[in-house]
Amino acid sequence: MKEKVVLAYSGGLDTSVAIHWLQERFNLDVITLTVDITGDRNLEGVREKALKLGALKAITVQASETFVKFFVFPALKADALYEGVYPLATALSRPLIARLLVDVAREEGASFVAHGCTGKGNDQVRFDVGVKTLDPGLKIIAPAREWGMSREETIDYAHQHNIPVPATVSSPYSIDDNLWGRSIECGVLEDPWREPPDDVFSWTNSPLEAPDKPAFVEVEFDKGVPVMLDGENLPPVELVVRLNELAGLHGVGRIDHIEDRLVGIKSREIYEAPAAVTLLGAHQALESLTLSRDQIRVKRIVAQEYARLVYDGLWYTAHHKDLASYVDSTQRFVSGAVRMKLFKGNCIAVGRRSPYSLYNYDLATYEKGDQFDHKSSPGFINIWGLSSSLQSRVQPLDEDDPGHIINWKDAK
Repeated sequence: MKEKVVLAYSGGLDTSVAIHWLQERFNLDVITLTVDITGDRNLEGVREKALKLGALKAITVQASETFVKFFVFPALKADALYEGVYPLATALSRPLIARLLVDVAREEGASFVAHGCTGKGNDQVRFDVGVKTLDPGLKIIAPAREWGMSREETIDYAHQHNIPVPATVSSPYSIDDNLWGRSIECGVLEDPWREPPDDVFSWTNSPLEAPDKPAFVEVEFDKGVPVMLDGENLPPVELVVRLNELAGLHGVGRIDHIEDRLVGIKSREIYEAPAAVTLLGAHQALESLTLSRDQIRVKRIVAQEYARLVYDGLWYTAHHKDLASYVDSTQRFVSGAVRMKLFKGNCIAVGRRSPYSLYNYDLATYEKGDQFDHKSSPGFINIWGLSSSLQSRVQPLDEDDPGHIINWKDAK
């Protein structure tokens, strides 16, 4: 009796070729697992294709709601942006798929799981570490990491074995998408000097072709989680879908990033993330209203670490649990509404309100009715600057210090 392998199957080039390759190389029965986190994927079509290519069984899972609720929105609450730019769309999907790979392997009695990652990408780390953390007994095969074929050779292999694939040598983009974003790489994009051609984008209008009038959208949050658009309660998936459409129409969400991969190389990555960019901007605007100065300062540090953790494939760790607990605590009063202006590729918060707002008009205003005690400021400043003024008297600054101007006439 043959052993079984559960293959994370997208229907793209590498995983389509992998079905035949796993059978030919290891004599394994291949069970494919396709997880829909796009909200509108033709799962039946993908299942039929896998079976035609020789899969013993083709399993499909609709996991869009799970993805948004348990992976995307926790990262949104954390303000997670890798290197301050990337909303982690692909990275957030990998721990979910790894979890389902392990579950299906156990149910089907498979000794192996497989994925279509190459040997120099980040996803191989995310899948391997996730699977090994959840079930150390499972063996992992990564065909695209092991077969030694270039992308052109993989396409040739597919043609030789009558495997239909969407990629061609003339259009060799590698694309991964889900509800939180779309990533595009390979082909002409590997030249960081070259502007991405128009055919790279499918979710966003060019800012030049976007509407000439701005759109305004009001996003309401409850404890850091978006729950309403323009006064309408929406389930998580529908809320993200609507924002992807609206923000994408106005050219919001295009990202062109030179990214530091976990494996040590730099990579040019193109992303489209209209809803992610809009919601992250709105969430940060609401936090500026409801969190204290120290909370915001520390949370920025946590956000950076949280993003690195997700990017590096460490979702199933105690470190993630600890950071998530801190993030959840910060979100207790992050409730309220933010009005976002979408225009020609820009997304700007132009209004925010909350029942837990720390903004006090009577203290902030410069008009009549100002209740701030100006007479208290000199004493506060004296105490605040006491340490630095004392140190400067005892330990004078070096005259050659670049920030020390000896003579005001020397200032240029």
